[in-house]
Amino acid sequence: MLKFSANLSILFTELPFIERFAAARRAGFSAVECWFPYEHGVSTLRQVLDDNGLTLVGINTASGEAGQWGLAALPGHEAAFDRSVQQALEYAQALGRPAVHVMAGLVGHVPAADAQRSYCASLERAVRLAEGTGVCLLIEPLNGRDRPGYFLNSADQAADVIERTGLGSLRIMFDCYHVQVQQGDVITRLKRHFAKIGHIQIAGAPSRGEPDRGELNYTEVLREIDQLGWSGYIGAEYKPSGPTAESFGWLDELRRLGIAA
Repeated sequence: MLKFSANLSILFTELPFIERFAAARRAGFSAVECWFPYEHGVSTLRQVLDDNGLTLVGINTASGEAGQWGLAALPGHEAAFDRSVQQALEYAQALGRPAVHVMAGLVGHVPAADAQRSYCASLERAVRLAEGTGVCLLIEPLNGRDRPGYFLNSADQAADVIERTGLGSLRIMFDCYHVQVQQGDVITRLKRHFAKIGHIQIAGAPSRGEPDRGELNYTEVLREIDQLGWSGYIGAEYKPSGPTAESFGWLDELRRLGIAA
């Protein structure tokens, strides 16, 4: 059966960030993830994880300044990018070694060839920095409707980057919502890239609401993920239509069907 983590950057936003950990535990989650934990010290985060018996499974590198949304593909930001990776790795090593999503950045103003060179070179440096830490680095395609100008926008592109660079330790963050909005054919792409996937996330499409709303049949998608032998967590990264604690009917139904633990 599949196990799920709660993304605390988008769920339980009715509460201050630190209080969301306990709320996730009360909702039945044993694991959490978030985007940017850096406003809080590692000792505070370690304590709240321990107090609630939670595993942290994923964080992002810092997003940079306003309008950047990551730095990897932005020429001229190499030093800041390296600092963001080092910061994320320090947090990860102190917090149970969650995976780190290396954010690419918005490159609408950057020539495509320059962005490609910068991205590949940045990922090579990130992989070197992560060597020996036990931390898995992820790259995540974001759809062009929600995040126009983001360098990485398809699962196929992400797989191609891994193959071209030869950075076999990199893995894809496969967000079913982003893949559906950008490309569709989610199950086919899951099968095609499964060996390169390091984390999976879900949300309803096209609204990014609860997973049981919209055009994706998550019962079938998640059954396929289970049959493929997925053993990691699946991140619940959606925008609740009401109070977060009242939005988990989809998870109750998956448990009733024997799909979710």
